Amino acid sequence: MSIYWNEEALNRDHRMPSILAIGDSWFWYPFPGGSLASYLGPIVDSKGHAILAKGNNGAEAFQYVDGKYRKEIIHTLKFYGSGLSAVFISGGGNDFAGFNDMRPLLGLDCTNATTAAECFMKDDGGLDDFLERMELYYRTLIGRIYTYTSLDCFIILHNYDYAIPNGRGVFGKTGWLKPALVDAGVPVHLHQDCVHYLIDEFHKMLERVCAMDKAHLLIVDSRGTLGPDDWANELHPKGEGFRKIAEERWTPVLQAANLA
Repeated sequence: MSIYWNEEALNRDHRMPSILAIGDSWFWYPFPGGSLASYLGPIVDSKGHAILAKGNNGAEAFQYVDGKYRKEIIHTLKFYGSGLSAVFISGGGNDFAGFNDMRPLLGLDCTNATTAAECFMKDDGGLDDFLERMELYYRTLIGRIYTYTSLDCFIILHNYDYAIPNGRGVFGKTGWLKPALVDAGVPVHLHQDCVHYLIDEFHKMLERVCAMDKAHLLIVDSRGTLGPDDWANELHPKGEGFRKIAEERWTPVLQAANLA
């Protein structure tokens, strides 16, 4: 076994984690086919690594530094940090997905918008403020990781992929993206462009963060990997989609870091 979801299983196997995976549903997706982390486990197992996962479905980036996962992450870093070769981070998606998160980023009335950029609020409380908060959360979390890990520990981030805002949720529920776009009056032909714009801006934020230590802060750029048939719903790929991202986008980064 190369990935562990709790310390009890880790202890039963008499293993110590060499990789910590802090993540949201892209690491914890509970449905058949598994999550991204499910496919990363066998890839790093080739180098004898064991992954310990922290976080959970629905986790938001701020919760890693100021919320429900703060103490658990700090405790885990204190206990295992000196032996970690890498920390994987998946965070930010839940911070902008969902009506109450996505809607404030959009303009009050985007009916006459002609580009995706015009659909996003740029003033206080808009997209720029959101990305500043995300950057602060990432920098704070990375700073804590630096405090407890060795100098050669890699920290690997990712930027998701261009989700399809078709309103599809899980168990017949409404999706996370389309309702906000509809409420803001975004023209239908700009819905997908808005998702592209948001993910691209999120990626730029990650680039700013990683620029401070290009040797150890790495980005897995998974944009454009998935096709329409690879998505299970608005936010999550099917198992085959997660496998594709792991093998095509994560593996080269992990190999360059000698983690696979």
